[in-house]
Parts: sequence; C-alpha cells; structure tokens
Amino acid sequence: MTDVLDAPLARTDAVGTTNGPVRGYRDGPLQIFKGIRYGAPPLGALRFQPPARPEPWREPADAVSLGAPAIQVGVPVGEITGGRSAGDPPAPGQPGTDEDCLFLNVWTPGLTGKRPVMVWLHGGGFANGSGGAAMYDGAALARRGDVVTVTVNHRLNVFGYLHLGELGGHPSSGQAGMLDIVMVLEWVRDNIASFGGDPGNVTIFGESGGGWKVSILQAMPAAKGLFHKAIVQSGPGLTATPRETATRYAKALLDALGVSPGDLGKLATLPASDIQAAAAKVPGGQGLGVFNPCVDGVALPRDPFSPDAPPLSADVPVLVGTNKDEATLFLFADPRFRDYTEEDVAKRARQAAGDKADALVAALRQAFPDYSPSHLAAAVQTATGMWIGSVTLAERKAAQKAAPVWMYLLTWETPVARGVLRSPHALEIPLVFDNVEAARNFMGRGDDPQVVAEQMSEAWLAFARTGDPNAPGLPTWPAYDAASRATMMFDLTSRIEHDPMAEVRKILQS
Repeated sequence: MTDVLDAPLARTDAVGTTNGPVRGYRDGPLQIFKGIRYGAPPLGALRFQPPARPEPWREPADAVSLGAPAIQVGVPVGEITGGRSAGDPPAPGQPGTDEDCLFLNVWTPGLTGKRPVMVWLHGGGFANGSGGAAMYDGAALARRGDVVTVTVNHRLNVFGYLHLGELGGHPSSGQAGMLDIVMVLEWVRDNIASFGGDPGNVTIFGESGGGWKVSILQAMPAAKGLFHKAIVQSGPGLTATPRETATRYAKALLDALGVSPGDLGKLATLPASDIQAAAAKVPGGQGLGVFNPCVDGVALPRDPFSPDAPPLSADVPVLVGTNKDEATLFLFADPRFRDYTEEDVAKRARQAAGDKADALVAALRQAFPDYSPSHLAAAVQTATGMWIGSVTLAERKAAQKAAPVWMYLLTWETPVARGVLRSPHALEIPLVFDNVEAARNFMGRGDDPQVVAEQMSEAWLAFARTGDPNAPGLPTWPAYDAASRATMMFDLTSRIEHDPMAEVRKILQS
C-alpha cells in the first residue's frame, strides 16, 4: 500500500464527523483515514477518568498518519514500539508512545453505502499493543470483503486500569481503558455512515488481550447495542480482576508514589514516566496481569462469562477459538525449550492441573502422538489456558439458547523456525486480515499460507455480514452446542471435527 511517509498522497475529500471534518488519503480503490481523534487527551485532570469528548474543530484535520500508541509496559514513554507483545514490528510512520493516545483508523472502499463494520481490538494483554501494528492493517480485509475496518488505540496498563474507586477516585477509573473502547463504538455509531459503513451492523473482534476485551464488552451496560456480533480469538475472558484485588494494587502504586488516598489530586500533576516507574515497583507490575479491568460494580457489574454468559448480550452471535499450539510462542524464548524432558512436562502439568496432571499428559500424548516433550509441555499450557477457556465460553454462550456460537481451531502449522512453533499464538492474525505478504517472517514462503488466509478471512467476513461464518470453500459449519461440539479445524483443507481433544476436555472439566 502507499507509504504515507515517502510517497505523495492522493488526498480524499474532507469527511464530516461529529467532532469536525477529517481528510485522509486514497490507496487504489480504498479511502484510508489514520489517527482520527475520538477522545480528548486523557491528561491532567482527565487522567484516571472515563474518556471525555474532544473539543470540536472546524478546519479539516489531517488523518493520514497513525496516532500515538498508549504508553506500554517495559517501554520508556515516547519510544517507538512494536505493534504488539508478540514482536510485530511497528507500522510505517508509527509515532512514539504517549499518554495522549485516543486515536482510531478507518479503511473503507467508499464513502457511500451501508457496509458491515469490523472493529479490531489489539492484543498485548491489557499492558501493551497498538491498533497501528503492521499485521492489523485493515486494507486487505476491507478490499476483499467490501467492509469498513476500524482499528483502535486506547489506554493500557496503569493508565487504563488503575482502580481508585475505593480510595476516593472515580468509581470506574479501573475501567478507563475499556470505556475508551466504548467511546470508539459510540464514535462508530455516530460517524461510520459517513465512511460508507452501517452502524447497525458492527462486529467487534480481537486476539489475546483483544479477545478478552471483546468478552468484557459483552458484559458492559454502556456497550449494549453498540455492536451486533463478537469474535474472540485466543483470548477468552471469563473473569475480570476482583475489586478488592484491584484496590490492593492501586494502594501499592500510591505507596510507591508517596501519594495518600486523601491527596489523589497529585496524580494529575505527576509526569507519566514517574507513574510508569512506580507501577513497575508493584509486585507483578512489569508483567501483563496486574493493572487489568476489574469488576467495579458500575461500568462492569459482573464477570463477563462466569458463572454463565452475560444476559446483557444474549442476542449477540459469537465466534470463538484458538490455535493448536498457542504456548509455543511464549516458550520459544526459553533457551531450553527445544530440549525439555519428560520431567519438565510433568512439572508443568502438576503446576497447571494439580492431581489431574498424569491423566492430562496421557490424554495429550494420545491427541498428539508425534509431539516431543517440548511440544507436550506447550500443549499442557495451551490446553489448560486459552483452549479450555474458549471451550467454556462457547458452552456458556450456547447454553443461553438465544444467539448462536461457533467454534474453531487453527491446526495449520507455520514452517518458520524450522517448524518448531507449529500453530502458535497470533498465527491467525495475518490469516484473518488477509495480510500474508506483510507477515512472511511469521507465515513462511510459498502458497500455503494464502490458502488458509482465504478460508479464514472469508469466514470472518461472512460472520461480519450475517452472524454466520459459513462461507464458500469451507465445509458446512454447524453452530456449537454441548451435544455435538462442532469445531472448524482450519488447515489447507479445513474440516469439521466434533469434540476435538475430547479426553483432554473431560479431564479439565472433571
């Protein structure tokens, strides 16, 4: 596509929005708008608050380059970062991280008409990531499916999920990052018709942390009616952080900053780098699991999919699934990964499954008879995490008997790294976005990745159009239920399997 930094731009006509006109650029048949501001800069008194509407503008604002990503865990404020935690490189023109990060991007085949809208929520847990990552470029999907694609930046980590409600702050400060996404969906409702999209046909989809965000939105009253279909990729969000736990983390942060609960106004005046440094001192604060959305009782009244699917979104069809070997991506950096022993497998199984460990390993050996101890260890982590969580989400959604749920498993294996990764976390992203050429370092050479990409992207597009992922080139795909457990196994030749890894599922659910 056109590089907005190095090539002359064919500007679009100005498009009016509720905040003011914006002007993007053309790339062949597409019109592209990058860095549209949807929220006021969350700085000063707006820090740790729900998002506010931006000040309106009169003159057309340039929307030709990406807006700043949110501040990231482990990345100094202002530095350029990759698009997500899995190592995707920055997109061309990616600016440095900034607390002023409330921007979105739009790819559309035309400014008239009523096309399905697909709003992507990036991965990286709740700590890292950017809607401007190269793998998330929405051009190919918009072109292939005649849809409008939208990607999003929003507040992350301590800046998006510091729950101060029990300490004198805003009762939903711990949901600020999620409320940013709600504001994006409100922007879509109010403006997407001007970009050729249908505000009555909006699909939210996301991977990893983005899948968890999709899960949480289904239980947020403020998001009700703003989307009509939901896709959860390798990120089943069954629960959120308990309010008491989130308050404990917030108190630890205040202690690290030397701020008392009675003097929270100081938080508005501190440099962002000081807050970032203090967050790193909170036990676990350098990881992905501390400053996450919490059940605050207001913006998020309950866990998203526990103990059941949220009644709030019972009418929303869901597509959910994982990749066969999610955990290889996380274990690959371990110098010992290729040389794990049977004892390594047993140890990981005991940590993950307790007294079910021996039975779990035996069932995984039966499911994957050619797996080495290294890949069996990864299978333990995959099965006990994203896979069984996704099965549980599908079961609970199906049990509502209100809107259908479909389930998939990506089994195609990437040949990169001499095949060691197999079907790792994030592998489906360039397949879904039809961005194989932009991700050859992850996909490998040859025609095979494109064969899978055409199947997955067409299924996602069909789901966005109608709420049903059945598409040409795929076998008939039944909805999921607890009786048949029909699952689409995406591969060079995709197929339906009923209750894949049944023995593993029974052990983990026993």
